Amino acid sequence: MKTNEKKTVLITGTSSGIGKDTALFFHNKGWNVAATMRNPKAETKLNQLENVKCFKLDVCDFSSAKSAIADTIQEFGRIDVVVNNAGVYAIGPFEAATAEQIKRQFDTNLFGVMNVIKAALPHFRNNKAGMFINLSSIAGRTVSPLQTLYHGTKWAIEGFSESLQYELRYYNITIKLIEPGLIKTGFSNVAGNTLMILKDRSLSVYDDYADNIVSNLIKGNAEGSDPKGVAKVIYTAATDNKNKFIYPTGKSAHLVLFLGKILPRNWFHKIIEHALQK
Repeated sequence: MKTNEKKTVLITGTSSGIGKDTALFFHNKGWNVAATMRNPKAETKLNQLENVKCFKLDVCDFSSAKSAIADTIQEFGRIDVVVNNAGVYAIGPFEAATAEQIKRQFDTNLFGVMNVIKAALPHFRNNKAGMFINLSSIAGRTVSPLQTLYHGTKWAIEGFSESLQYELRYYNITIKLIEPGLIKTGFSNVAGNTLMILKDRSLSVYDDYADNIVSNLIKGNAEGSDPKGVAKVIYTAATDNKNKFIYPTGKSAHLVLFLGKILPRNWFHKIIEHALQK
């Protein structure tokens, strides 16, 4: 076990995208980093860095989360911040979703966060200190077409996180939310195993409406902001010592959230739908 005075962050989903960039950012700022992923043996960059340790963690498995927490404490002595980043993205008509796709969306994006938090809470309570930073999305406060499952998980994360603050503040445990807009991540790549397109050949009735919107959603993510910017915001949330709960970031995030707040709901829906149907 290391006994240095560096702070330690545990990050889920660090094999690519926001998770990997966040691990690198914290490392460059001098933190100990527990970079967790489902297959750490496949990682070739993070495991070469000093004070970075790659651990196996499947967020859908509570015992895996407990093991990763224990391994991190054994390696670095303590955990100061947990970043719940791991996620998948399902787009397409809800009727076309299989039971397996629905389960995977919620198991990863919602129940996975709960698994990691529940596994880390005893350590934070005993230390009377700690912070959870949960990756939500502007999709947790607004809605757009053909993202029913994704919106469902992100709206749930927002409510879960905000309510959980009440019972944890007495133990000096903080929760913060990051709300990215369009970000260049594996969500734009089916081969990356984080994007699920919901499509059923027997439901071609949806094709005229869905195909163009799905294509534009994928394109929007591919052309989004650099995930390094999100990593910087996550680090800011971890270190600014502010009593701040929500951190929007990324292309148009503030504008979309502002429009969603001030416009009548049907106006906002029409604007979003029109933009995605172009």
